[in-house]
Amino acid sequence: MNGFPWGAFALNLAWAAAAALAVMLVTFAVAVRTGLHRIVDVAWGIGFTAVAVVSLGASAEEGDLVRRLLVTALTAVWGLRLAVHIARRGRGHGEDPRYEAMLAKAPGNRNAYALRMVYLLQGALVWLVSLPVQAAQYVSGPPSALTLAGVGLWALGAGFEAVGDAQLARFKADPVNRGRIMDRGLWSWTRHPNYFGDFCVWWGLFLLTCDAPEAAAVSVVSPVVMSLLLTKGSGKRLLERHMADRPGYAAYAARTSGFFPRPPGPR
Repeated sequence: MNGFPWGAFALNLAWAAAAALAVMLVTFAVAVRTGLHRIVDVAWGIGFTAVAVVSLGASAEEGDLVRRLLVTALTAVWGLRLAVHIARRGRGHGEDPRYEAMLAKAPGNRNAYALRMVYLLQGALVWLVSLPVQAAQYVSGPPSALTLAGVGLWALGAGFEAVGDAQLARFKADPVNRGRIMDRGLWSWTRHPNYFGDFCVWWGLFLLTCDAPEAAAVSVVSPVVMSLLLTKGSGKRLLERHMADRPGYAAYAARTSGFFPRPPGPR
């Protein structure tokens, strides 16, 4: 495993952890002041962007410059778009029902419980999931066909997320659609275009590490964890449980793919 700068990468892991923690602590302070813990969802994309920028600086003497700039730019574009979208979506709303239900059961101080169970946990996930973003900065070889494949997969995922989010926002903005199930555009091909997009983004970023087997080996946990979270954890499973009793949802689910896009079935 000679050739990969393990010492510099280990130091980067510490810098990345500090960056993720700083974003979450600042967000926690704002949440306590405003009384809204839903803003932690905005910090998710910002946290990845912070890790990417810190890793770019920390790897200045190590990896290929083109790859370093590329992985930083892809992460920042994805993370900042997501943060802006979530901030706009939540503007003018109160606390997210998920966090309200969680904090209602908090033993003792609600804010202290939120710090432990929401902010620090999300900070740890940002650090873990960002491993490809960190490791790619230390790959010394020039970009290859695998890098191009990763960019293509990232672009597919980012496009699915952005288009799916925009379609859903327009649908919800029309009062005629109140109480109806969104089953148009990308939402007719998959019930979760945003989660499928996330899946592609993180497997795409992982491919940027694959020119160095050591970097790929240490990073593969990231897309695996994200895939499990999106399909079995806090993503698809919880959302579908919440939507299950909505009028028309059972018929929509019967004709529409649960994750990977495919042409919709007959109505």
